Amino acid sequence: MSRLEVHDLVVGYDVADVLHSVTLDVPHGALLAIVGPSGCGKTTLLRTIAGLVRARAGEIRIGQHMVTTHGIHLAPEKRRIGWVPQDAALFPHLTVAENVAFGLPGARGSARSARRAARGDDVRRLLDLVGLGDLGDRLPAQLSGGQAQRVALARALASSPDLVLLDEPFGALDPILRAELRLAVRELLRDQGVTGILVTHDQAEALSTADLVAVMRGGELLQLDTPEELYRRPATPWVAGFVGDAVFLPGTWHGDEVACALGRLPADWVPDDAATASPADAPVDGAPVEVLVRPEELTLSALGTDDGGGQELAATVVDVSYTGHDAMLTLAADDVRLRARVTAAGLLPVGSRVTVRVAGRVLAYAARA
Repeated sequence: MSRLEVHDLVVGYDVADVLHSVTLDVPHGALLAIVGPSGCGKTTLLRTIAGLVRARAGEIRIGQHMVTTHGIHLAPEKRRIGWVPQDAALFPHLTVAENVAFGLPGARGSARSARRAARGDDVRRLLDLVGLGDLGDRLPAQLSGGQAQRVALARALASSPDLVLLDEPFGALDPILRAELRLAVRELLRDQGVTGILVTHDQAEALSTADLVAVMRGGELLQLDTPEELYRRPATPWVAGFVGDAVFLPGTWHGDEVACALGRLPADWVPDDAATASPADAPVDGAPVEVLVRPEELTLSALGTDDGGGQELAATVVDVSYTGHDAMLTLAADDVRLRARVTAAGLLPVGSRVTVRVAGRVLAYAARA
């Protein structure tokens, strides 16, 4: 079993800590995506798991093996880890088959051994696995970007690793190829039963590809959840804005409702620390809160055609951002600006007068100072 457990991990360079007590648990066979702004520590976390960076404190366990703890730092080559870098990092003088063979336990570190192993059944099986069975004799310069990344993945799987680390492997690819390859990688890892860690700067990629998503900021892990839970119930307003489009409105709390520009709406309270919160931690009536609404939760109808039931707000469409399958409309209502996502069929031109309503419950957070 290749479960990954990281507990209270602290990593620093010189006198400054880069990772602050990071704890995460990835079940066997799951794919975890790590997202966060540049400099948040996600690549440092990946390199520390790989053994390329020493931790100041904390533990890392892969399967049954403790690879990092006080007084223990297992060498990278002994951690049973496969690595897929952003640029594939293939040897230009070796063929595709020889590059894959270089990852086999008996050929590591030796081009001569890799050339001998390149004609073996193991390499042919790995190339077939990534859909490159007929390209074994090609050189890396003769491959597309997507093909090169498939070779890097085959090489990472050659040693039958317990864990595969993917460091933004799709970043240099065009959008269509990127979407195709990330789905292929997800299916391949699941079929092989290999645990994977994907570092990406693309939130949509993380939500659509991974079983679990970790959001980092400033060296801290802010939330680790399934994609659905992360999007529907972000732990903080910052996480909400980072993982998707968000509309924030000031409001006041009233029992299990909030009063804001969109009316009096049913709401769920999100405490600052969900792990230690209790119902008694909810704000008192009249307390200021920050209300989160996702743009797709706003429903629009032409002004004057609504049935008048429920909470609603009159607004004007002032901008349209069209993406083909849907569009983002910017709405103005007095001193309030909103964004609503509509399907292409529901597209409205600038200047349209509409009634805005909210579908479902909203989330409320403590008001930011």
